[in-house]
Amino acid sequence: MSHHKPSLEHLALSRRQFLHQCGMGMGTVGLATMLGSAATGRADSIFAGPLSPKAPPLVGRAKRVIHIFANGGPSHVDTFDPKPSLDKWHGKEIPVRFQTERRTGAAFRSPFKFRRHGQSGIEVSELFSHTAESIDDICVVRSMKADVPNHEPSLLLMNCGEARLVRPSMGSWVTYGLGTENQNMPGFVVMCPGGYPIQESQNWQSAFLPGVFQGTYINTEHTRIERLIENITNQYQSLPEQRVQLDLLQQLNERHQKARAADAQLDARIQSFELAYRMQTDAADAFDVQREPEHIRRMYGEGTQARQLLIARRLVERGVRFVQVWHGAGQPWDNHDDIEDGHRKLARQCDQGIGALLKDLKQRGMLDDTLVIWGGEFGRTPTVELPTPGANAGKQNGRDHNNHGFTMWLAGGGVRGGTVYGATDEFGFAATENVVHVHDLHATILALLGFDHEKFTYRHAGRDYRFTDLYGKVVRELIA
Repeated sequence: MSHHKPSLEHLALSRRQFLHQCGMGMGTVGLATMLGSAATGRADSIFAGPLSPKAPPLVGRAKRVIHIFANGGPSHVDTFDPKPSLDKWHGKEIPVRFQTERRTGAAFRSPFKFRRHGQSGIEVSELFSHTAESIDDICVVRSMKADVPNHEPSLLLMNCGEARLVRPSMGSWVTYGLGTENQNMPGFVVMCPGGYPIQESQNWQSAFLPGVFQGTYINTEHTRIERLIENITNQYQSLPEQRVQLDLLQQLNERHQKARAADAQLDARIQSFELAYRMQTDAADAFDVQREPEHIRRMYGEGTQARQLLIARRLVERGVRFVQVWHGAGQPWDNHDDIEDGHRKLARQCDQGIGALLKDLKQRGMLDDTLVIWGGEFGRTPTVELPTPGANAGKQNGRDHNNHGFTMWLAGGGVRGGTVYGATDEFGFAATENVVHVHDLHATILALLGFDHEKFTYRHAGRDYRFTDLYGKVVRELIA
């Protein structure tokens, strides 16, 4: 006896529809028999949703990612790349010149002191003294290189691997390849307080990948769950009542979908409705930092940045695959003037939280398979920026954009901790030793996650696309 309600659309099937619904169905029954339980209900089943957890094709230490994005371009020569030569040449013209966005003048020494930390003895600025306590777990890449000294294309290059055209973001690629371990939460969460940064949601877009892989934006400026996640609670219907309503909507969507095969937007809409329903049970718990012990909250410190870094740990702990934490969206690290005051203020907002995150992950046994990334879209010049109308208020105490050389660091997730890779010239203008382009960084991140960046592709518009475009090489020296 059939357990399905009869439908008029089943009374008159074309030959093609009959073979599709019956022939293909019988083949699937045979496949299910061969695969056993793996095809009949497990989360990694071929019948599971697009966010179901998947194993990478290669061995990878990292299982999840926390990407701390220092928006605006923090100065590498003031944070993780000390340059004693700037002290000697301060106020003088230096013999190294590269194209910058605006005119720059003489050498400008760092107003911050550097000190060696850990057994590795890596030098770190006083701005990041808390982060430096975990330096033996950090790999500092001092030879990063991007393409241009402009925010918009450099943001997209760092986040999406392409500076001009619409391409999926890093978090979208990772969740496409690995799914997520918690089906009641988004696989890719983006926390950015105070509104969108430059290029807005393009920084976490899914582009031509299915919409379910796009980042879920959270404005962590708010603390109440109802403000953090819009419509997270339903004041008018209970969960069982919502389930009945969604089941009806699902039936209508499925009927609509039959006549529109492979409609990515419709698939994304269906997944969105279902995820929104399931999130009502888990999201309130994950984003409520008051459920943490007081000593943990004290360890992370006060303020929005500390809170969202603690939330990041709670999210990955609950199975979210990729968390991007933005810092400086409203007040960026873009200090064309007053860099001493600006960088000190920004570092004070995040340093304690970053240091706590690394220690917290380690004490929970999660740092080994959680990859933590820190950095911006480029660095800043070792020379002072000359007065420019509308840019630095006529002051000469800041730095211009610098894509020729800058610093990022990685920790955990199979990274070779306590090491420095690459170098810039003696002044910090350009990467000169073991240069790491952004594409190389992306290839290395994918390798840490268990992917060959040249084979990890998605077919769109008649060609295979990959996160690293046509470029990139894995920097094996960064991998333990």
